[in-house]
Amino acid sequence: MATPGRLQPAPESATAKKIRTQLGLKRPIDLALHLPLRYEDETRITRLQDAHEGQMVQIEAEVVRCEPQYQPRKQLVVTVRDGDERCVLRFFNFYPSQQKAFAVGNRVRVRGELQGGFVGWSMLHPAVGKAGAPLPTAMTPVYPTVAGVSQAALRSAVAEALQVVDLSDTFAPGDLDVLNKQIGHHALWTLRDALSFLHHPTPDVSLHTLQDHSHPAWQRLKAEELLAQQLSQLQSRRERARLRAPRLTMVADVLEEGTAEPFTPVLMPLYTELLERLPFALTRAQQRVCAEVAKDLARPVPMHRLLQGDVGSGKTVVAALAATICIDTGWQCALMAPTEILAEQHFAKLLSWLEPLGVTTAWLTGNQKAKERREALALIESGEAQLVVGTHAIIQEKCTSTTWPWPSSTSSTALA
Repeated sequence: MATPGRLQPAPESATAKKIRTQLGLKRPIDLALHLPLRYEDETRITRLQDAHEGQMVQIEAEVVRCEPQYQPRKQLVVTVRDGDERCVLRFFNFYPSQQKAFAVGNRVRVRGELQGGFVGWSMLHPAVGKAGAPLPTAMTPVYPTVAGVSQAALRSAVAEALQVVDLSDTFAPGDLDVLNKQIGHHALWTLRDALSFLHHPTPDVSLHTLQDHSHPAWQRLKAEELLAQQLSQLQSRRERARLRAPRLTMVADVLEEGTAEPFTPVLMPLYTELLERLPFALTRAQQRVCAEVAKDLARPVPMHRLLQGDVGSGKTVVAALAATICIDTGWQCALMAPTEILAEQHFAKLLSWLEPLGVTTAWLTGNQKAKERREALALIESGEAQLVVGTHAIIQEKCTSTTWPWPSSTSSTALA
């Protein structure tokens, strides 16, 4: 159904669709968002007498000599004259039609990197055009591409995308005015104006502002990306809110919103016993985090929390206490580490804390011997292993149990 006030996109040509597929782009608008790597200035003609070595220049000159050479390798060597200056053009891959275009006396337009030497100026495989043709009014974009997709074909496909896709602004009409006041010295461009400019910037623009993304057109795209990110996060948050998880409820004092009082569980024997047996007392920060984690686990939705801290700040003990909540409420718990070395360190530490409390802990990694792995999987599947420590082997299909607090078929999603 058409959305009121928005333009309907025109059909995409077969050629543009083929190029988009070759580039791995999924939607026609992705072509419009396929921005140049750099730009070439074909809007002006440079005289050889004003050029510098290593400069990318475009000249118009008269052909004074054209002949193929076969030593040391086959190549077409063309000498052109621009006033009192001369330049040698070399083509290692050439066709008879090119030789005709370089007939002596013809004027040609060539563009390439100017190299100096003992014999004067030279260019290797320059781009060749017709002298006197109208000059472009915008910089020529050079796009990231793949084998089989030329720059000319890609420029044509991008130009088509800019014409056919819907580039209506995602900001409401009044939002741009508010943002413009906040930005101050740079007015926020519309999405269409910004993309059109970045694909075809005018020759008077500072290339530095395009390269460091400080140009107002880039600022507009940054605002678009920020909006897309925020909308994506909002959508993810709403999707997570629809998920369901068992309530791992503690019969205890609950941390009130806006307070930082220590959380002291009263009817969780394993949690309480671990706290009493630890050879150190929890800091107030650790107590506060444990309370927040317990509050999350008591909710009917999966916990979504990142615990950040320096090495030795106590993240492992917080994880151990959270595991006891899971175990105390009759579920199995898994602690997954990104590497086997780190998983082994966690296993040794948790084993020393929890084994004296009667907690059965299993160890599971991808490099275990077959017998050891079968024994660990049997402990997990039977539910005897109350805590499982390991690497990504934990979320493989063979690792199943009836007492995971998530469905076995979706364990990877739940753990992530």
